[in-house]
Amino acid sequence: MEQSKNKITIIITAVICLALGFGLRGLLPTRSDHAAHEAEGVAEKDTIWTCSMHPQIQLPEFGLCPICNMDLIPLEEDSASGSPRSFAASEEATKLMDIEVAPVERRSVTTSIRMVGKIDYDETRLTTITAWIPGRLDRLFVDYTGIPVRQGDHLVSLYSPQLLTAQQELIQARQAVLDTQDSDLEVIQESSLATLKAVRDKLRLWGLTAEQIAEIEISGQVSDHMTLYAPTGGIVIHKNAKEGMYVKEGDPIYQIADLSQVWIKLDAYESDLAWLRYGQEVRFDTIAYPGETFTGTIAYIDPILNDQTRTAKVRVNVANDRGMLKPGMLVKAQVQASVAGAGKVMAPGLAHKWICPMHPDIIKDRAGHCDICEMPLVTTESLGYVTLDDLEPPLVIPASAALVTGKRAVVYVQNTEADKPTFEGREIVLGPRAGDFYLVHSGLDEGEIVVTQGNFKIDSALQIQAKPSMMSITNQQANVPPPGDMPIDPELLQQLAQIYQAYFSMQQALASDQPHKSMMAASQLQKAVQVVEVDRFVEDRKDLWKTARQSLQSPLTQAMASHDLKDLREQFYLISQQLIQLSQALGAQGADTVYIMHCPMAFDNQGADWLQDNDDLKNPYFGAMMLQCGTIEEEIKATSAASEIKTLTPGD
Repeated sequence: MEQSKNKITIIITAVICLALGFGLRGLLPTRSDHAAHEAEGVAEKDTIWTCSMHPQIQLPEFGLCPICNMDLIPLEEDSASGSPRSFAASEEATKLMDIEVAPVERRSVTTSIRMVGKIDYDETRLTTITAWIPGRLDRLFVDYTGIPVRQGDHLVSLYSPQLLTAQQELIQARQAVLDTQDSDLEVIQESSLATLKAVRDKLRLWGLTAEQIAEIEISGQVSDHMTLYAPTGGIVIHKNAKEGMYVKEGDPIYQIADLSQVWIKLDAYESDLAWLRYGQEVRFDTIAYPGETFTGTIAYIDPILNDQTRTAKVRVNVANDRGMLKPGMLVKAQVQASVAGAGKVMAPGLAHKWICPMHPDIIKDRAGHCDICEMPLVTTESLGYVTLDDLEPPLVIPASAALVTGKRAVVYVQNTEADKPTFEGREIVLGPRAGDFYLVHSGLDEGEIVVTQGNFKIDSALQIQAKPSMMSITNQQANVPPPGDMPIDPELLQQLAQIYQAYFSMQQALASDQPHKSMMAASQLQKAVQVVEVDRFVEDRKDLWKTARQSLQSPLTQAMASHDLKDLREQFYLISQQLIQLSQALGAQGADTVYIMHCPMAFDNQGADWLQDNDDLKNPYFGAMMLQCGTIEEEIKATSAASEIKTLTPGD
């Protein structure tokens, strides 16, 4: 009985404890309650919430990080304060954002200009063998092209009635000289000698050698055939006649090319012309001889630019003593240019030298004349070369520090006097790019500190804080009318549609992890860019297209030659930047609606945008790894004119 009472007492006690436990749990604050209460308290102060692991995530309300699902923490108040274009953060946040900086400095930099082209004949070493007198080709000793000949080799046996007459005149003139040599009349002797000389000159100009003429005079016998000899050595590249043909005076029979020196004709992009100079050394390689590097000298830069390809021809003179280089071979060339101040090219080896403007191999220490063409030599400085003695080194920043959007360039400058790491956006004017550096024209001073890594994160943080982004500029600021107000030429719409079609093919190929298809699409995109006619744009958009076209050259060229998915995606990002700006300014082309997509995790969480012609998100920066990662940022509708144009596919 007593045991039963004890059991009942224990059970009642346990029930009471459980009830108290549940009651107390409802009364005691939990972690979530604390966070919610904290969120309510700070929400009144419009606190911005961030992630300790991903500082680029900054939201107006408490919650979980969309990347790692960790609880967000309040962003320190003074990190969101300051000027509208400044960003401040704690030391820890700065480290987590992986921000790197570098000084603005004056230094000599080197840029590498890459070009492609092919080998061609040296036009100055081409010789045409022609018929010097009318006649019949009875024998061709060289009867097919490609035969190497040496100077003096016999080429043709030619029958000519005029030759018979001239030989008879020669024999008679010589006999007249012999008959009058004992004459007392000096006038008669001089007349006979003058006639003989005239006949000899006529035969010499018809192609007979001095030995042939002397043999006719001595033997006194005429021949109805004459032999033509090679005036120079080389390769027969054209045979324009056949045995038995009758030819007139001046008709071409052969063309011979001396291949001991050849030309290389390269295509240089418009943006690279600033670094190219007459007389620069060019290094190149060929597919035929892998691992072997050849050198040549720039002898000519075309003063006229190809409006379709935006390239200029650069001619390189190359010695070919071993005969390895053959016309038609493709080459990949590279020029190393040392850059001095104001974008000048520096060449210490050519300082204070004199050079021939026709033959860049002729370089002398003093004024004079060319050993080949006898033209007066000119100073290398007159061709655009400078030395460090003439100009101070240029002001440069690392290329990664500049955020380039069209004509604008933005950097984030560190405020070294602030208590915490503080960065302020600044618009600057850039010069040309030289390798891993940009030349700075204005906007920065030597010694200032600029952000070289993490600048996209800073710009994203400013946008989240409702501060102005340095990367964007409104149509009103740019004085550009909205797309709907702009008349577009129907032919131009067709051309732009081809660009977007190729771009969407590249996006889909990258989303499918297919590098080869990405390269092919990049090639199609480059062709589509080249055929767009700038004159079809209205005046407000011509500069926009010219800037975009120039900015697309480098990433398209690299994408066409790259088999690496990582590199292809980096080039695709640069291409996307330009086409997004075009879409925002011109409206959607090639589709009724174009979608601007954004992936916050691309490029080590820096984020990247791209375009799609549909809302079925396919991430080109991750492919199958995270195909659906991203969000739709903006929809761009087609202009009324574009919506009436049928979308073309490549090959239509």
